[in-house]
Amino acid sequence: MSDARERLLRLLRERAYREGSFALSSGRQSTFYVDSKTVTLSPDGIPLVGEAFFDIIRPYSVSAVGGLTLGADPIVTAIAAHSGKVGEPIPAFIVRKEPKSHGTRKWIEGPVLPQHARVAIVDDVLTTGGSALKAAEAVRAEGGEVAVIVGLLDREEGARERVEALGYRFESVFRLTELRDAGKPGRDH
Repeated sequence: MSDARERLLRLLRERAYREGSFALSSGRQSTFYVDSKTVTLSPDGIPLVGEAFFDIIRPYSVSAVGGLTLGADPIVTAIAAHSGKVGEPIPAFIVRKEPKSHGTRKWIEGPVLPQHARVAIVDDVLTTGGSALKAAEAVRAEGGEVAVIVGLLDREEGARERVEALGYRFESVFRLTELRDAGKPGRDH
């Protein structure tokens, strides 16, 4: 594991992982919660998020990266910043949860995507994959092609299977198993 990826995993385990009783956006109940924004919006987490996602997305040769607001917002920004820093710029876009009710009535904010643009869809924590799939459908409705869906954390509760069953490629920076293992006593950080 790269040093940046290891540091990102440590930040997620220390700041974002909580045990208790939680309701998830999917409607499911859970005995744990990963509040990823404590890391994806932090000054030390942002560059690590950008680098980790960029390393996964780069081989897909995408022309843009985006996702459903709010989970994807800091991630797409971090990827765009990192890609610019390394000289391989990937513009970011945000998919609204519902179309804008005035002006252009757009679903997608950011640079106009050319027809047939290959894009990556990103999200923070994926349980069922619903948010990422909603973003993917908005991109397809605008004439884009989804090359890959990438999550910061796969909760290993069906998102991968659902996304792949719909014909999309699925990747994640981390799996829940890795996150939980990072907190075990005696594990080197």
